[in-house]
Amino acid sequence: MERRWGITIPFAGVPLHQHRPILEELADLGYTDVWSSEADGHDAFTALVLAAAWTPSLRLGQAVVPVYTRGPALLAQTIASLVDAAPGRVAVGLGTSSNVIVERWNGIPFEKPYAHVRDTLRFLRAALAGEKVTHEYETFSVKGFRLGVRIERQPPLLVGALRPGMLKLAGREGDGAIINWLSADDVRTVAPLVGDGKEIVARIFVLPTEDLDTVRALGRRMIATYLNVEVYAKFHEWLGRGELLAPMWAAWKAGDRAAATEAIPDSLLDDLIVHGSPE
Repeated sequence: MERRWGITIPFAGVPLHQHRPILEELADLGYTDVWSSEADGHDAFTALVLAAAWTPSLRLGQAVVPVYTRGPALLAQTIASLVDAAPGRVAVGLGTSSNVIVERWNGIPFEKPYAHVRDTLRFLRAALAGEKVTHEYETFSVKGFRLGVRIERQPPLLVGALRPGMLKLAGREGDGAIINWLSADDVRTVAPLVGDGKEIVARIFVLPTEDLDTVRALGRRMIATYLNVEVYAKFHEWLGRGELLAPMWAAWKAGDRAAATEAIPDSLLDDLIVHGSPE
């Protein structure tokens, strides 16, 4: 199985227009992929377009593009534009995002997440192949759309997945899964649900320092921020960490953020975050 090494872009605190030398160094260091995200900062595509122009060896992926926040036709156009800019180098990452991003920040109902991802996959398969799409999907409808961009190669469609239903969908109707906030042992639990021959993109958090105080402070803050979001809480409950994380969840729901952060055990931090010297 091919192993690739990616890193998340853009880098915090570095303006997009200053990324070129960093991206070129990544390619020289042996990185094969760059992956964007989309939450409250840059969108999922702009940094990848710059990388496409500046570093012709890197593969470009999104982890992930929310299926709710762009209409299906606009999503197909945006993906096709990136594929047209970097043919053969794009991996499309689709996912539900979270109720916080979709509902609280974008004012869009976070409804039927499984069905919405499934419908988006089916629509994109047809649209990116140049078909004229008129279809009543369960979660949206498209009437008479044909993509005006003809792409040379179909990109793989990967699904951001956490629990069994979405993981199986990623393998059955997608080309693989993007998984996040889990340990190496958890990957062994998750990957078989996607299936043989499918790509697994695992986001691993790394703190390259031997300063344990810094690791504990940053790591706990990161874990508290993510694992109190409903979709990630349910994911870790499914993974068997319900009892371990119950004190953090209780403190967070009570509004005591400091107590919630302190309730995160060192063992969990060591499982979920790689840390140590840069060497």
